[in-house]
Amino acid sequence: MKETKIGIIGLGYVGLPLAVEFGKILPTVGFDVNAARIAELKGGNDHTLETTKEDICAATQLSYTTNLDDLRPCNVYIVSVPTPVDKHKRPDLTPLIKASETVGKVIKEGDIVIYESTVYPGATEEDCVPVLEEQSGLTFNKDFFCGFSPERINPGDKVHTLTTIRKITSGSTPDVAEFIDQLYNRILKNGTFKASSIRVAEAAKVIENSQRDINIAFVNELALIFERMGIDTNEVLDAACSKWNFLNFRPGLVGGHCIGIDPYYLTHKAQELGYHPEIILAGRRLNDNMGFYVAKQIIKLMIQKGQQIAGARVLMLGITFKENCPDIRNSRAIDVVTELTDFGCKVEVYDPWASPEEVKAEYDITLTPILAESYDAIVLAVSHEQFKTMNIKALCNKHGVLFDIKGLLPKDIVDGRL
Repeated sequence: MKETKIGIIGLGYVGLPLAVEFGKILPTVGFDVNAARIAELKGGNDHTLETTKEDICAATQLSYTTNLDDLRPCNVYIVSVPTPVDKHKRPDLTPLIKASETVGKVIKEGDIVIYESTVYPGATEEDCVPVLEEQSGLTFNKDFFCGFSPERINPGDKVHTLTTIRKITSGSTPDVAEFIDQLYNRILKNGTFKASSIRVAEAAKVIENSQRDINIAFVNELALIFERMGIDTNEVLDAACSKWNFLNFRPGLVGGHCIGIDPYYLTHKAQELGYHPEIILAGRRLNDNMGFYVAKQIIKLMIQKGQQIAGARVLMLGITFKENCPDIRNSRAIDVVTELTDFGCKVEVYDPWASPEEVKAEYDITLTPILAESYDAIVLAVSHEQFKTMNIKALCNKHGVLFDIKGLLPKDIVDGRL
């Protein structure tokens, strides 16, 4: 291949770090349909906080655009768009198909298209390639080629970043697989794992988060059991962790754009093939219902303390899907808010990391800018660094309930926790 010029389709949590790293060493075009996002990045800012202004400025060969024609000179395209599920928990490939249509309009003979979005095994070749062929008029594995190198971005994690993790690569032919593997190795410090096929790479990615989901579902179920026994789940886990090979998962709300979504891609494909997954779907059901369980536990504690539920003032600390991260996608903290509101509580939400505009648009919630006092209940939903130094208990009234979902606070000051 002549000089590599890269086009990144989608500049979110996954695409921007890729564009920045490749833009430091190769001509790179970052494409996104969101004009506001492009304007933000041209100003050197990233509201996701995954990339610093210094890194953006260091990517001297990177340009940003919403113009399709600016992608035409590229010969390697990397698609990094979201792969959500719909309200029925079915995979929604709309962003992926639209991105494939975009790329199909500009690819030429010899070009390579690499997908990073999490999908079920077979999606690249069965769902995306036909779109590329239809839009371009080219033939797969004759005129153009494909690869799959799944993202492993962990929002808010400043240790396991794009350049420090080991990455899976794959290609539609042995030569393309080797080219893609060498390409990614140019920006990675810990190398790659070259999978034998695109389908193997797709399957490896989707089971990574499914495994974690099942493990969290197990400890969440333990929390449901031990609560009935009057045993503190975190104390049980601390004791069990004294064994060298015990896996230290903790109970909690399972949200975000990976763990709470990816298993449904695998189960969808399994059901399409006539197999009904038992363990994976059981884990998903359990984790999806934890927010409602938490809300009911809070209500029970409030009643035990003589609180009047209707009109009670409740403070939710945190709405992002995880700590020290502005990402609110698929946050299951919203389930606690919804259930408490249905009980008649007046719920205020405070989160120093979340964007008020995004929270309003996504959940129709107006974040409270200033904390008051004398709350009837406070729910610590996300363990942001700011919350570790706050005197949260002092915000409760005399009979107030403090519930710690994350196990962040000392046991002796809370009324309940998972």
